Amino acid sequence: MKTIYLSFLAMIFLTPSLAQTTVVQDSIPEIQLEEVKLAGLRVDDNQPFSFSNVDKEELVSRNLGQDLPIMLNYLPGVVTTSDAGAGIGYTGIRVRGSDATRVNVTINGIPYNDSESQGVYWVNMPDFTSSVSSLQIQRGVGTSTNGSGAFGASINLLTDEVSQNAYAEIANAVGSFNSFKNTLKFSTGLLNDHFEISGRGSKITSDGYIDRASSDLKSYFLQAAFQDQNTMIKALAFGGHEITYQSWFGVDDNTLATNRSYNPGGEIYDDNGNLEGHYDNQVDNYRQDHYQLHWNQKIDAYTTMSVGLNYTYGRGYYEEYKDLWLEQNINFSSDNNFSYLGLQPINIGGTMVDTTENIIQKWLDNDYYVVTFSLNKQKGNTEWNLGALYSSYLGDHFGALIFANYASGVQAGHRFYENQGDKKEGNIFAKVNHRFNDRISGYLDLQYRGINYTAKGNLKGPESININENYGFFNPKAGLVYTHTPSNKFYISFARAHREPSRSDFENGNPQPEQLNDFELGWRLNTEKTNLLVNFYFMDYTNQLALTGALDDVGSPIRENVGKSSRFGIEIEGTFSLANRWTWQPNLSLSRNRNHDFYFQRDGVLTDLGDTHLSFSPAMVAGNIIAFQPSTQCKIALLTKHVGEQYMGNIDAQSSKLEAYTLSDLNVNYRILPKSLFKEINISLLLNNLLGTKYVSNGYFYTFDDDYSVPGVVSTVEGTGYYPQARFNFLAGINLRF
Repeated sequence: MKTIYLSFLAMIFLTPSLAQTTVVQDSIPEIQLEEVKLAGLRVDDNQPFSFSNVDKEELVSRNLGQDLPIMLNYLPGVVTTSDAGAGIGYTGIRVRGSDATRVNVTINGIPYNDSESQGVYWVNMPDFTSSVSSLQIQRGVGTSTNGSGAFGASINLLTDEVSQNAYAEIANAVGSFNSFKNTLKFSTGLLNDHFEISGRGSKITSDGYIDRASSDLKSYFLQAAFQDQNTMIKALAFGGHEITYQSWFGVDDNTLATNRSYNPGGEIYDDNGNLEGHYDNQVDNYRQDHYQLHWNQKIDAYTTMSVGLNYTYGRGYYEEYKDLWLEQNINFSSDNNFSYLGLQPINIGGTMVDTTENIIQKWLDNDYYVVTFSLNKQKGNTEWNLGALYSSYLGDHFGALIFANYASGVQAGHRFYENQGDKKEGNIFAKVNHRFNDRISGYLDLQYRGINYTAKGNLKGPESININENYGFFNPKAGLVYTHTPSNKFYISFARAHREPSRSDFENGNPQPEQLNDFELGWRLNTEKTNLLVNFYFMDYTNQLALTGALDDVGSPIRENVGKSSRFGIEIEGTFSLANRWTWQPNLSLSRNRNHDFYFQRDGVLTDLGDTHLSFSPAMVAGNIIAFQPSTQCKIALLTKHVGEQYMGNIDAQSSKLEAYTLSDLNVNYRILPKSLFKEINISLLLNNLLGTKYVSNGYFYTFDDDYSVPGVVSTVEGTGYYPQARFNFLAGINLRF
């Protein structure tokens, strides 16, 4: 902590010294208190980063029950996937080839990534899109933010703004695979010009495209706000409860070709290996509640301050039926052994029994506390921001035995493993954006993160876990913006980020922290009818924890340090007004993603493979939206996405290749403004995968050494699994606003 305090003092003294070099031209900026909490986390055209803004109107048009990652599918460099195949339930997002554990997500400036796994589980907040007023996605490292380092992107969400007028909304949607969404929203509007209370309740259900990939999702959002000319205080409570049938197992090549929607989850076999059915409660059951308090204060005409408090409480489990024949003959696991379950062998009729079919629940019960602070000042040619965060996470992990054919006298609920993770983080940053003259402005951003992570206890197996690590990361960022004309701006920037290993990284190896140096060069063109961004990037990694393609015994992706690796690419994003009624929004990402001097042990021999493709990193990702607005009440949009071929591993094995795919969606919105009863009626239709393309957006790849089939000979065996996505499907909805 001493290092944190020294860095904090250094930033305080450094920032004013930089500001004093400017020629101050007094001005009184218009400060929006809604945005105060994000003043240091979001960027604009005057800062040297690649980003996209998405407002509420863009989200509403397709908000019919699918998770937020699916809403972002058509942004540059974004690839999304859905375990259930249709965007409801567990979904994932990758940006610039980086998975969700490496995409930093904040809600009102509060980190949302799970502290231990570093993952983002959107299924825990179903229909959260209905409570988002805007979001910004910064690609690459971006500006310093709260929480874990951004290695692919950061997504910053701002929840609903205070409504000036009272309203009530009822939104209902229905679609393929028995999908239903029901949402109720309300706001009191401003009471006595100062107070507002608003809220939302949602329920989403779906059978999913994949067999038994059902989702039963409930969520809520409540907000109480006070505002006057200089102060805004918000108290928020939001959360969700999800029950989803497990559909994260994928299918092999043969099943993909013959029965692509099959779900092997919960399979039950007889003693001869004949499939008898499926366990009906093979579910993930998790509840998560968030409580936030934000105080945004305008101190004077130039200065604002923000304080944020957060408490998150999560608890739940996933339940599995462990079939004895399946685990012994197909999975070759020890999950049915008494030693795995923490039981003693028993003697039955003179025979020692040490295996049993069983039903287990693997639990996580966690608490997460956060305090954030920011101070922002904008005067003359200089804008600066000082921010800080302290967080504390405590997670209890345990396994409960629910049923066993033979259990040696233990009671149901017997805990066969139990451990606890404790993670604390301190984060401080100082940022200065200074305009040297009418053409050139400079940006400097200094951040320090200090992390202490411990995990102790017993894992399943039984094995012990004993982690006690301390990390200190200094992350500088700097850049220049050159304004050639009011509509033409060029920028260049450098940003460094570090990341600590996740809990699963420790469980699967001896990981080292990773470092990224990110170089960006871009051009922005903004005119009345054209908005264009062209951005080049070079991302140089040291000890990148890259996905191997394999999954561990609980379905978490396995990562390993790969030494030197890099990404080099170009991103093009534009919005063009073609005519009074037509808009064109194309984007294109081309990249080269490589491991350097990669070694792999094949057939028992360590082999230098040279440069290989980084896993899950397509060289081409393109999106396109053509929108036609025949009237002010109607809008029709054709959305197209192309994702190039990609490897699911790092060894360039042909069997690990995912084929490229292209798909199109059609979105139709029609608005009616009645003269009585309703203020507004919105009708939406979303036709997904119009051409019924058979495609796979995600999968897994693994290898193992076979030294059994041929005595004395080691052979490397490769295996794959796939997550097929739905063919043509639809969602239709109606929103009634009172």
